[in-house]
Amino acid sequence: MPNGRLTVREVLEHSDSVCMVPLDAEGNVLLVRQYRKPTESVLLEVPAGGIEEGETPEEAAMRELQEEVSHVAGELRALPGFWLAPGWCDEYMYAFLATDLKPSDLEQDYDEIVDTVRVPLPQTLELIERGEIRDAKSIAALLQALRVVGDAGSVG
Repeated sequence: MPNGRLTVREVLEHSDSVCMVPLDAEGNVLLVRQYRKPTESVLLEVPAGGIEEGETPEEAAMRELQEEVSHVAGELRALPGFWLAPGWCDEYMYAFLATDLKPSDLEQDYDEIVDTVRVPLPQTLELIERGEIRDAKSIAALLQALRVVGDAGSVG
């Protein structure tokens, strides 16, 4: 510990990851609805995934956009990243606002069954408040995107 004390901690070592807020020309966010085994429920989330060996966060974001929502982004704007669970895991998540979207298919991962849902960006705040968006990465990324788009008037 920084204060010199010795302690025992269990730490999960995990590769870093990315999440994206894909925003189309009409101001809709492309969210994914997918089953999550740890929660035994279907969650509404921003697209996300791991950074593979040799990939930059930007490359991983583009690949995950293709895999999860069948689009590529003409522009990726970095949002502040964050530690997912710093009390027990070393995974850092890079966040991006993805705009200038173009359709592009890439085969989904075999273990993912994902439905894409388009939601107007301002409505995502209501979904968070009602508990329909419940995972931390989605809440963090969407709130940051709302701030950025609100400050800029519009993005894309």
